[in-house]
Amino acid sequence: MDLLQAVVLGTLQGLTEFLPISSSAHLAIFPKFFGWDDPGAAYTAVVQIGTELAVLLYFWRDIWTIGSGWVRGVFSADARLEPEWRMGWFIIVGSVPIVVLGLLLQDLIDKEFRNLWVIGTMLIALGVVLGLAEKLGRKIKPIDQLNARDAVLLGAAQAGALVPGVSRSGATISMGLFLGYERAAATRYAFLLAIPAVVGAGIYKLKDIGDGTNAYGWGPTIVGTVVAFVVGLAVIHWLLKYVSTRSYAPFVAYRIGLGALVLVLVGTGVIIASTTVA
Repeated sequence: MDLLQAVVLGTLQGLTEFLPISSSAHLAIFPKFFGWDDPGAAYTAVVQIGTELAVLLYFWRDIWTIGSGWVRGVFSADARLEPEWRMGWFIIVGSVPIVVLGLLLQDLIDKEFRNLWVIGTMLIALGVVLGLAEKLGRKIKPIDQLNARDAVLLGAAQAGALVPGVSRSGATISMGLFLGYERAAATRYAFLLAIPAVVGAGIYKLKDIGDGTNAYGWGPTIVGTVVAFVVGLAVIHWLLKYVSTRSYAPFVAYRIGLGALVLVLVGTGVIIASTTVA
């Protein structure tokens, strides 16, 4: 992998991580269009650290408030009455499903789930789900109305993103909309909920970079991660402003269109379904 490919894939990661269109799907699909090797699950997980660093920087006040409030609650009964204590627990509890399933399904995630038949189908299926959520969700509840039941359901939805094509933000946002939360609230919480899972997965997969089983080594991975950070920071700012006044309908159409294109190209033999590294 050369540095141009690293910049392109890093840009792609930064553009797609926070939009409900699945960054892992794009990192599996687009190399096929250019005849590049599949970056692999390890590269995909590690480069996502860049976009999560963008989340940490953009939401540092929220993260500090929640984190410090949760720590105070460990030692103080009075602090446990504060919303930061509850929000900290909601994020912890919501992260459990994706961590447990990620460890149990590691082999499937690295291999079978990266098949383009699966990815194309999931792009379409979750596009339909997002469209229904946009249409049926009441979109009236602010994030401070989050409760334990909703936190568990949002965490379970996020776990669906272990399958490329689902989209971590897309699944979480869809569930948030179904539960009646405002677009901006669902989007903001999706970003915060993703931090433990994405950073944890990236750190866990660091050992697989440069081990000979992945086409992309340390140099391109670092470049891709830095580019993803810069692009991702801009995308967060844009998306939060966008969803405050507009619907997710364009992303629904994009998901369904891309998924259909992938299935047609695979079905006609233009690209192959397997995404194994050469």
